[in-house]
Amino acid sequence: MATGLKVLYEFGPFQVDPDRQVLLRENQPVAITPKAFETLLILVRHSREVVSKDELMKAVWPDSFVEEANLSQNIFRIRKALGVAPGDERYIVTLPGRGYRFAAQVREVVLDGEDLIIDTRSLTQIVVEQTDLVPNGTPDKFPDASLDTLLSGPPRKSIWKYPLLIAAVVLVTTVAAGAYFFYSGSSRAHQAGLKFTQLTDFTDSATAPALSRDGRMLAFIRGSSGFLTADQIYVKVLPNGEAKRLTDDPRPKYNLAFSPDGSQIAYTVLEVPTFATYTVSVLGGDSHLFLRNAAGLTWLDERQLLFSEIRSGLHMGIVTGTITRGNFRELYFPLPERAMAHYSFASPDRRSALVAEMDETGAWVSCRLISLDGRSETRSIGPTGACKSAGWSSDGSWMYFTAAVEGQSHLWRQRFPNGQPEQVTFGPTEEEGVAVEQDGRSVITSMGVHESAIWIHDTDGDRSLSSEGEIVEDISTLPTPTGGLSPPSFSADGKTLYYLLRRHQPTGSGPELWRLIVESGKSEAVFPDVSMLAYDVSPDGKQAVYATAASAGKSQLWLAPIDRSSPAKRIGHSGDTSPHFGPRGQILFQFTEGNVNYMGQMNQDGSGRSRAVPYPISVVQGISPGRRWVMAVAPLPDGTSVRPMAIPIDGGPPRIMCDGPCTPTWSSNGKFLFISVEAPSRTSTGRSLAIPVGPGESLPRFPPRGIRPFADPSVVPGSRSVNRAGLVPGSDLSHFAYVNTTVHRNLYRISFP
Repeated sequence: MATGLKVLYEFGPFQVDPDRQVLLRENQPVAITPKAFETLLILVRHSREVVSKDELMKAVWPDSFVEEANLSQNIFRIRKALGVAPGDERYIVTLPGRGYRFAAQVREVVLDGEDLIIDTRSLTQIVVEQTDLVPNGTPDKFPDASLDTLLSGPPRKSIWKYPLLIAAVVLVTTVAAGAYFFYSGSSRAHQAGLKFTQLTDFTDSATAPALSRDGRMLAFIRGSSGFLTADQIYVKVLPNGEAKRLTDDPRPKYNLAFSPDGSQIAYTVLEVPTFATYTVSVLGGDSHLFLRNAAGLTWLDERQLLFSEIRSGLHMGIVTGTITRGNFRELYFPLPERAMAHYSFASPDRRSALVAEMDETGAWVSCRLISLDGRSETRSIGPTGACKSAGWSSDGSWMYFTAAVEGQSHLWRQRFPNGQPEQVTFGPTEEEGVAVEQDGRSVITSMGVHESAIWIHDTDGDRSLSSEGEIVEDISTLPTPTGGLSPPSFSADGKTLYYLLRRHQPTGSGPELWRLIVESGKSEAVFPDVSMLAYDVSPDGKQAVYATAASAGKSQLWLAPIDRSSPAKRIGHSGDTSPHFGPRGQILFQFTEGNVNYMGQMNQDGSGRSRAVPYPISVVQGISPGRRWVMAVAPLPDGTSVRPMAIPIDGGPPRIMCDGPCTPTWSSNGKFLFISVEAPSRTSTGRSLAIPVGPGESLPRFPPRGIRPFADPSVVPGSRSVNRAGLVPGSDLSHFAYVNTTVHRNLYRISFP
């Protein structure tokens, strides 16, 4: 009985499955973006033939105009997925001026009806994957409609007929009875019977899902990030309505929530000097201010609100009250006083809430369960990791989370009140955001993949340089750099780029310090297998000081020669962080006394410890190349708020840099100071001001309250606009680096059995 043809392509250890849009390496899925997969499929189908750039671009982007750089980036992603360096032409040969040729020998494997090529090594996986098609995870029959799914595993050695196949399946089923099924081909198992339904189909990303109370409308942000993003809010009617854009608001925003009647969507805006909640109609139109000093807002009922409020500085906690702040109560403020509780998710009975919060360094931590009626103590809940979203089943019996554990963000659940966290999703895709549907057995989340690469911009244009993992890009829209991680930086001569890289293996490893030689493109780990949070390289390039995560969550400072000629030596106390070399070779760092942060200094052997400046700070952001200025977020004199400031190391008053959040960065020669004034979005790379600096790093006159968001160059005479935010400045305006992160996510409904 014929069931139709199925064609697969094999080369080396790889297999390309066009039907499932999957690239496999030795039966395991390889993360690759959809457009890169389409490009690879065209090349393997025309193996040993030259395919022109025009042909590829018309085939991959048939209905839109894109620049040739998009195709080059796809080729880079393919080579990365195949595990080869950019110049390695083992699989893909670049023919300048002509196009590309797939060089490896490709075997075309055809599966036709009863004559199917099956790999006996994958039978267990095939059977276990089949368990989501039948009740209780035990297949008792194999209808024709299921055979296509059952037999679509990687083809290999021998030809099997149905009787022999069924016998083998039954045998393996006996061994695998009660096993969980594999999601996305992962070798890690989770709950059997999950059903995945795709709800959006964007070529870019959708994230931050929110549901109306009746479950009929889905709101989301179309963009790669759901937290403090300049991207816009969309809404669609489920299941198949067309997505409609609602906002045209370039300000950083997050946390979508429907009003009780479903007519409005509330969202948080970072609005100097604090946060505010705005609303927009689901029919579109202008947004309107709803409540000042209110973030992460949701409705407990038609009148009572649950939201986050800043008490002072950056200290944000959970409160409840009406729109006029009647019936107002403070519910929970995290410690210490620089921590920020951004989101809260009330239980159905309105007695408890789940809270997603940052610690004093700006790093997301485990979620917390708090009491709304004051009858119980707060406690950590969910998986131990960076928890960014949560939700409840309709009967309150289950709590759901998305959290990054060991560097991977996945969906988790936990029985209320005292169950253990259970990981739900695994594999190369990651999940972010949770919206729980009315049935309590389905959640909507954003699923997809992301990858990052270092790009260099100079007089010859932009070019991508190789990376072997996830590059830490930590120039945040928040006043505090997220998690206190150091962004990339150039050496003083601009020839070497240092950056933190989180490799995908071994599991659980943190970022390592890497360096890239700009001219050759060669990269290497500076201190292999040493995980670190922050670093600084001495002006002469001979030493590095860095912070590592130690036991009990306390960081430690280390000093080591770049050439590894002698072992690293530990300096300072546990808890010190954000180290930098000072103007006389001393080590500057951030430390905590009580609930207050200070900037300290010490000799390179750890002696002579003292405060570098007498007043408190919130967080250190960076240092100037000449070591005269430390960039830090610090309280204003009246204590009402904080601002990014330039603090002179050798005395004198600090200078306010920005009237709002920014992370000032310096050119490697100290001649320009760069300040981002427009955040990047799905449609824009953002914008920065390049501000000239006088001899000896003398700063020009800034506006009294600092540079405001969206400012033009006239705000500081001599400044210029650069059409990119979050750049890593080099030696001049035409020379800079940036981290190009490609994210492809869509919204999926995950249904539990």
